[in-house]
Amino acid sequence: MTIEPPAPGEPRRPHGPRDPGDAWVVAPTGERYWGRFGAAGLLAVDAEQGVLLQHRASWSHFGDTWALPGGARHEGESACDGALREAAEEAGVPGAAVQPRVLSVFDLGYWSYTTVVGDVSVPFEPTISDPESRELAWVPVDEVTQYPLHPAFAASWEKLRGLLSVRPAVIVDIANVMGSVPDGWWRDRRGAASRLVARMADLAAQGIPASALGLPEQTWYPEWTAVVEGQARQVEGAPGVGVVRADASGDDAIVVVAQQGAAAGRRVTVVTSDRGLSDRVTHAGAAVRGARWLLDLLAG
Repeated sequence: MTIEPPAPGEPRRPHGPRDPGDAWVVAPTGERYWGRFGAAGLLAVDAEQGVLLQHRASWSHFGDTWALPGGARHEGESACDGALREAAEEAGVPGAAVQPRVLSVFDLGYWSYTTVVGDVSVPFEPTISDPESRELAWVPVDEVTQYPLHPAFAASWEKLRGLLSVRPAVIVDIANVMGSVPDGWWRDRRGAASRLVARMADLAAQGIPASALGLPEQTWYPEWTAVVEGQARQVEGAPGVGVVRADASGDDAIVVVAQQGAAAGRRVTVVTSDRGLSDRVTHAGAAVRGARWLLDLLAG
C-alpha cells in the first residue's frame, strides 16, 4: 500500500514520541509519502481464513477503507522487521507466527513501500492495539475486492494475489554440495554437514534474490530442506531448514521429497551436480541448480 499525503484540513493521527522515520518524503513533483526511510506492510496469509485486513480509522487518509497493517520503517530497519513490527503494533500480530514468503517492492527511487507476503505458521487472532485500526478481519482471498479498499492497496491487489500461488522450495543434496569443496569434509562428515546447514539457515533468514529462482519480485524466502545420508545423518538441524535423514540412498530420498513438494503445489528446485539425480528430479517436476549455485548464494 502506498501512503499518500493527507488532504487539506484532514485530521492528523494521534501519536506519542516520534521515531526519526515518522516524517514525510517530498517527491520532485510535490507529492508526499509517509516514512523517511520508506514504509512496509504485512500481507499475512492463513491457509484456512484468508488474508488479514485492517479497517482504517476514519481520521486517517482514505479513512474507513480496508488495507494492510503497516507504516513507516525505522532507520536501519529491514522491510521484514518493519512490516512485522507495524503489524504487531496495529493488529497484535505475533512476529513468530508469520513466516515471510516474498517481498513485493513499490520503489520510486526516493521512497519505497514493501509488502511482506507471509504465511501464518502459528494460528492467531488479531487484536486492535492502536488507534489506527477500526476493525481487523480475516478475509477470504476471493472476497477481498468486495471491500472498500484503500486505492493504493486496490491497485496492487491483483499483483499480490498472483504471488499467493507461488511457493518455492529448495531441496539440497548435502553430500553432493559438500563434495564439491575440498575443505576436508571427509574427515568429519557430520561436522561439515552441520556447518553447511547452519549457513543455509542464515540464507533462509535473509532470503534470496528472485532472479536466482527465476521468479518475479525481488526477494523470496523458499522452504529449505537438507537431505543427509551416511555419517551425516546425525547432523544438527537449524532454524528455517528442514532435515531429511535418508535411511538408505540419499538420491532416492531427494526424489521422494521433490515429488511430494511438486504434488503439494511447490515450485521445487533441487541443488545437486549429480547428472543421474538431476534427470530423476527433473522427471519429478523439479528444476535443478548445481552445487555452485548454492555456494555462490552463501558467499554472497
